[in-house]
Amino acid sequence: MAETQTNPVAWETLLDLAAYDGPRHVRLEQAVRDAVATGRLPAGAALPPSRLLAASLGVSRWVVTEVYGRLSAEGILDARTGSATRVAASVRATASRPVPEAAVPMRRPRYDLAPGVPDLRNAPRAQWMRAMAEALSQTPDAELFRLDGDVPAARTALAAYLSRSRFARADADAVVVTHGAADGMRRVARALRTLGHTALLVEDPSWQRMRQVAAAEGLTSVPVPVDDGGVDVAALAEASIRTGARAALVTPAHQFPTGVPLSAEGRERLVAWARSCDGVVIEDDYDAEFRYDRRPIGALQALAPDRVVLAGSLSKTATPALGLGWLVLPPWLRDAVRDAGSAAPSTLDQLALARFLTSGGLDRHLRGARTRYRRRREALLAALDRALPECRVSGIAAGLHVVLDLPPGVRAADVVRAAEPRDLGLTDIRRYRVSPDAPAPERLVLGYGDLADPLVDDAVRLLAAIVREVGGSR
Repeated sequence: MAETQTNPVAWETLLDLAAYDGPRHVRLEQAVRDAVATGRLPAGAALPPSRLLAASLGVSRWVVTEVYGRLSAEGILDARTGSATRVAASVRATASRPVPEAAVPMRRPRYDLAPGVPDLRNAPRAQWMRAMAEALSQTPDAELFRLDGDVPAARTALAAYLSRSRFARADADAVVVTHGAADGMRRVARALRTLGHTALLVEDPSWQRMRQVAAAEGLTSVPVPVDDGGVDVAALAEASIRTGARAALVTPAHQFPTGVPLSAEGRERLVAWARSCDGVVIEDDYDAEFRYDRRPIGALQALAPDRVVLAGSLSKTATPALGLGWLVLPPWLRDAVRDAGSAAPSTLDQLALARFLTSGGLDRHLRGARTRYRRRREALLAALDRALPECRVSGIAAGLHVVLDLPPGVRAADVVRAAEPRDLGLTDIRRYRVSPDAPAPERLVLGYGDLADPLVDDAVRLLAAIVREVGGSR
């Protein structure tokens, strides 16, 4: 059936990436946003298939699928299985040119307590440059012609690293190298959709980006509550029966954002649930390397490699700028994920990753990072105890954040709002709720990963002053 004028094909719309700054995916995202905002891409217009647009722009297919996924999650594009990606019908052209956050250098607050950000001042620049130089100088010429995106050396190095550091049951055949956690989630969600899955059980609260990616691939999020023992597995099983969902996304080593680990009993029950319903658990292993009171707990995947997908990245351990991650897949899911259509990281990046792991570069970086984060966490807790002794702090000694319960009568949203003009970055835990209107304690999620050590005390004193001002104004 031919496209009508009300649903035009927009394959020939000019997208000039040279007009924007930043990485290619950022430039393409801005170009599409501007084309929609100015009406050059009208509501309902069909965009080119990702492969065709990638070829015409001279970029990887991942760049296009990443942008389509981001804009679909925001409601700007409408991506449906079996149909063209279109400009959402609700989008109207405006005279403005909205700039996405990622399109300009992001100004972070002076007192940055946002969670999920590692210590960017101590990113492993030298180690990565050394790994890249060694990869270039020591890789045979023929290996540099590799076009299929599969670099066995990277998969082998990752399998060895995850086996010794996370106790994962992995071999090179089980590993897929990705562009990061979101890309890994996209590949798995797309594969599950092709296998007939339509829903995904998710922790409530949880990191919203992973849910958005899954939703863009057609998986509906089904919220499951979290308690002091991690995700409520009994509630998960009940939700599975009620909705038919047989896939679950969890953070068992360090639940985000509540900061609790899944109990040993919970881990066993979760695996039992997956076996009982022919299901799959996606283990988001986002910061498990950072445990300060004991050795990191092993991956859930080790209990059931046939039922658990282990997903990780270098975003928290090193820096998101590297854009590298991995999946460890059960045998039955491997072909579907590899056929999911996402472009692999470049051959050179994967060869550098292999060197980074086998040379001990990541191990050395992690040793130093653990020491810095442990001391910074201790300084933050001591400052909170002095300035806000009435507020409970929760979360195990791990990761890059803690949770702060606010005094009775003080709303987290009001504190976040009052902090912004004072250059203090805070996050209300409701930001991570699947059901944001449901009753919830008033809590802040305080990240300390990228907070400069000399600013810890000042940041907490400012936070305490704002909490008392907000409380006194009620």
